[in-house]
Order: sequence, then structure tokens, then C-alpha cells
Amino acid sequence: MTRHKDLQRITQALDAAVVALEPFTPGAIEATMKQGDDPVTAADLAVNEVLLDLLPRPGEGWLFEETADSTDRLGCDRVWIVDPIDGTREFVQGIPEWCISIGLVEHGKPVAGGICNPATGERIVGSIETGVTYTGNRPPATATSLSGAVVLASRSEVRRGEWDRFASEPFDVVPMGSVAFKMGLVAAGRADVTWTLVPKHEWDVAAGAALVAAAGGWVALPSGDERKFNQRRPLLSGLGAASADLASDVARFLRAQVAANG
Repeated sequence: MTRHKDLQRITQALDAAVVALEPFTPGAIEATMKQGDDPVTAADLAVNEVLLDLLPRPGEGWLFEETADSTDRLGCDRVWIVDPIDGTREFVQGIPEWCISIGLVEHGKPVAGGICNPATGERIVGSIETGVTYTGNRPPATATSLSGAVVLASRSEVRRGEWDRFASEPFDVVPMGSVAFKMGLVAAGRADVTWTLVPKHEWDVAAGAALVAAAGGWVALPSGDERKFNQRRPLLSGLGAASADLASDVARFLRAQVAANG
């Protein structure tokens, strides 16, 4: 199987997910709360069903946010890690900062991904062999140092005051929803940096991690360690992503934050 076929499958799955979302209106949909106080809607479940039908093939594993996990995936070399709607809170509120997130992992390494935000018309697709393609109208980011860089921050983390400690730093903090969408924008060169210092599930970040790596950027745990995906407990301590020009600066900055905060 060539990577071209993987990317074709990702693109077709994104197209089908967009169609599945057509009956639902962001900002005018009810949500129920799952364990952990996370919202889920009928739209999440509809997209989940479509992607689960289209993506995994015999011999491939899957880890989908809205599907019960199975340890069978641990014995698979290729695993699809998917969030049908990353940023459900924003979807429910009608804030256009959510996306469909599809990641492909091989031997624990994110190798291909696709992120689509139907609300903004943006789509980012790519692989480590082919690079990244971006469809949309957002202007490119141009920072070559953290000074003046556009750093995308979790909207909920900002609201909780977790980014107050960065108020005096020389970069511009922009609150935004979906972590997958934020990472996709970094991969597409439409933002310079994003990070979270709170736990995230693999389905939140697998596609973004593949895309940032495909773009030649830096993606790692806040400690600087590389994350191997498809773990039995698919929870990360946090994650950072940056353009290639800012990789060393961001890695050093986040290591210092981890050290300072235990």
C-alpha cells in the first residue's frame, strides 16, 4: 500500500464526514455530558459511524473517541486514531474552532493525517513522505523567534487562568478551541506555535502530530520527549508543536516550564 492510497482514503473520509454533518447546525444542537464532563452530540456519533465504516480495514486497528476501545489495536502495526469532532464545546456554542480529525499511526509513529474545519472551509492533509497541503484563506505566519510569535492557546485553559503566567512573555497568545485544529494550523504555517501543559488523549492530537511532523516542524511532549502512540492508556501529559524555525526555542521554553512547575 502506498502513502498516496492512505491520503486518498483520508480525503474521502473527510468528504464523507462533511456530508454526515450537513443535517446538524453548529450552535443549534443539544449535547449530553459523558464521563469526565465532556460533551457529545448526535453529530459526533453520526460522523464517528461514517469514519469507522470507511477507515479501518482488515488487520488495521482503531482508536476512536466515540467508540468503545479494544486492546486488539495494541497488536496492530497500523492504527487509525480519530476524533469525529474535536472541539465539541465550540461546535455546540457555534464557535468556528472545531474540526474532524483523522490520524494514521504506524508502529507507534503518526505518519499521516487529515483535519477539516467545515465552518471555515479549511482543510489540512499530509504525510511524512509527501508534506502538507492546506486549503483555506488564513494568512501565513512568519515569526522566526518566540518574540512576536503567534501562539495558539486552549480557549478553556485561558478561561481557567492557566495562561496568565505567560502574560509578560513577548509572544502573542490567541485563544482557540480544538487542539487538533490548532496543531493543523501550525503544520500549515498559519500559526507559529501551540502547546498544552494539561493531559490530552491520543485522539485529540494524533492527526495534528502527523501533520506537524509532515511539515518538518517540532512536536513532542512538554518535556521534549517523543511520544509513542497507540498506548494501552492513550493519555498524554501534554503536547507542544512549533514550526521548524521555532523548534529549538519552543522546546527549551517548555522544558523550563515543566522544570519550574514540577
